[in-house]
Amino acid sequence: MTRTPDRQPGRGVAVAHGAFNVVGGLWPLVHLRSFEWVFGPKTDVWLQMTTGGLLVSSGLAQLAAAAGPDGPAHARRIGLGTALTLLAVDVVYVPRGRIRPTYLLDAVMQTGWITAWLRTPARPSARAGAAQ
Repeated sequence: MTRTPDRQPGRGVAVAHGAFNVVGGLWPLVHLRSFEWVFGPKTDVWLQMTTGGLLVSSGLAQLAAAAGPDGPAHARRIGLGTALTLLAVDVVYVPRGRIRPTYLLDAVMQTGWITAWLRTPARPSARAGAAQ
């Protein structure tokens, strides 16, 4: 059985994580009031807008990378960097009382993305490439 490019390891994770980051980044940009209702009011709205924009950019890069031959490896680097950064913010600033405990839900999601990326091969194996 031959592998098609759509079955390349990591492609599905890249698309799912990219979409998650785009939606998560757009939320405060599109409807800040509902975002603040869940995650708490922000004193520096510009910072929230910046973070949202960076998440959208990260997600779009993951989605674009998913289509290329080396794309999943690139999307993995973007995804791990983004998820590790957001997880660190969640676990450092919730205990300090700087952000609401609802950010621990985000910590769970970021841990899930990290786990998904670590369980996905960084590159297709030579055997899989030969089967294509």
